[in-house]
Amino acid sequence: MSVTSAKGLHPRTQAVHHGTRRSQYGEMAEAIYLTQGFVYDSAAQAEARFVESGPDEFIYARYGNPTSRMFEDRMAALEGTEDAFATASGMAAVNGALFSLCAPGDHVVAARALFGSCLYVLDLLAKFGVEVSYVDGTDLDQWKSAIRPGTRAVFFESVSNPGLEVIDMKAVSDLAHSAGALVVADNVFATPVFSRAVELGADVIVYSATKHIDGGGRALAGVVCGTRDYIRGTLEPYLKHTGGAISPFHSWIMLNGLATMDLRVRAQADSAATIAKAMQGHPRLKQVIYPGLPDHPQYELAMRQMGSGGTMIALEVEGGKDAAFTTLDRLRIVRISNNLGDAKSIVTHPATTTHQRLSDEDKTRLGITPGLLRLSVGLEDAQDLIGDLRQALDH
Repeated sequence: MSVTSAKGLHPRTQAVHHGTRRSQYGEMAEAIYLTQGFVYDSAAQAEARFVESGPDEFIYARYGNPTSRMFEDRMAALEGTEDAFATASGMAAVNGALFSLCAPGDHVVAARALFGSCLYVLDLLAKFGVEVSYVDGTDLDQWKSAIRPGTRAVFFESVSNPGLEVIDMKAVSDLAHSAGALVVADNVFATPVFSRAVELGADVIVYSATKHIDGGGRALAGVVCGTRDYIRGTLEPYLKHTGGAISPFHSWIMLNGLATMDLRVRAQADSAATIAKAMQGHPRLKQVIYPGLPDHPQYELAMRQMGSGGTMIALEVEGGKDAAFTTLDRLRIVRISNNLGDAKSIVTHPATTTHQRLSDEDKTRLGITPGLLRLSVGLEDAQDLIGDLRQALDH
């Protein structure tokens, strides 16, 4: 069994080759080790492995698996971290990253603009005795006031869902580290393609691999990247005992998604920029929110951090919920769903789906208006998508 190292190579090359493990058969495609257990040569070997297992020694699929380890190694190489642990879903990754770090009495500071399920996890932390303070993620003064000596961690989405606010990762990380806090960044909208999270100070980087990494809407998966001490010493014990590990088959799907991710995401981001520009000024839109547009409040920051506006656009339709629903129902190419990062373009009405559990007050504070639509741009022709959006809005 060999491990291919692609260190020092372009990320696109790493995404294809890094961490490959081949069996004695020399297969070209990554093998699916679809097994829940592993056989030992002797009782003594089993005993030794439970004390300390090597990099290619496995015990149980909930603890680790050769196919999953390939995915983990490849993600760590792409993100520039020492290690990674793959999970059953993106939310298993968020839950594991935060719950493995925190104990009752700890303090966490989080950006207020988060995906609904992320807010739910923070509510659970508070229920179990962790103090959670919320801030406007774009206001550094609020971060500075909320972070204090003894703060355990800060948590934010590098680009918020669905309002597309961009967090100054370097500035927030500096504030957190000065107080001894760890930085946990949900980097889904930035994607591994445009990520500079480690360079900007993030200690723990979380992805829903269900999104751009898979890219085909096929399977649930997540991954947490960080130092080896954190991944194997803090996170792995929590996840392997609470059952959040990824299945080998889903790891194999993600490995295949990584091979084309760079090409897909760059094409989607190019189309998103074209669409956002074309939709600006449409008489039936109150606003077009896209980090790659110069009128975005954090445009310069987005260009520094990612070098791109990404694949997501927010469109606010005049006329509120009724007009938004009419627009959704008239789309012919763009599909209504709550996933994102797919090869197919997807549109969502956050106020009634992904963020429906929030109070009206919280929705207003986060800019989740009744007319707001979240558009995930796929691989279709950009002009076809522009035409589809225009005909839906015009009616």
